[in-house]
Amino acid sequence: MCRACKAYKPPNSHHCRICNRCVSRMDHHCPWMNNCIGAANLKSFILFLVYTWIGSAFALMIFGCNYFLCQDKSCEFEGVLIQLVRAMTVICTGSILFVSSMLANVVFGVITGSGTIDRLKSKIARTEDEADYPPLEFEEVFGVGSWMTWFLPIDPTFPDHDKVLGFSMPQRLLREGNENTSVC
Repeated sequence: MCRACKAYKPPNSHHCRICNRCVSRMDHHCPWMNNCIGAANLKSFILFLVYTWIGSAFALMIFGCNYFLCQDKSCEFEGVLIQLVRAMTVICTGSILFVSSMLANVVFGVITGSGTIDRLKSKIARTEDEADYPPLEFEEVFGVGSWMTWFLPIDPTFPDHDKVLGFSMPQRLLREGNENTSVC
């Protein structure tokens, strides 16, 4: 039972004071996505990080090709444009470094099966070695759809919705119960 919202609290969930709700398998509250990162949107967050990393790397590659490979006079930047390219290079480099560390943190969380909040709480309590979360399966993050949907920002279809989220919604149970009784 959650002390803040007085509702059922699924295993490995946490209450977000910014969103004011419990989030199943919560990792953290992301200001970029303006949402909590948890079981239902971990795929979207990973794709967001990957797309940001690819975009920054592509911009750096274009700047590098222009700087190192273009020998024509029309390739030279002058005035304000050179300052803009320098600023964009710094921003893209910082973005790649930050997003790389975030990707490493998320991948570590998927491999260990624990979210950032769980790892921080166990570190404070000095129980890091005792934490025994099973690693997340690939389908629990990206769903059971075709491999082509893994890279698209669409909601995944989970193999066992109750297991991934840690709870059952009454509406879904009623809907599935009606589907099963109509078949009999």
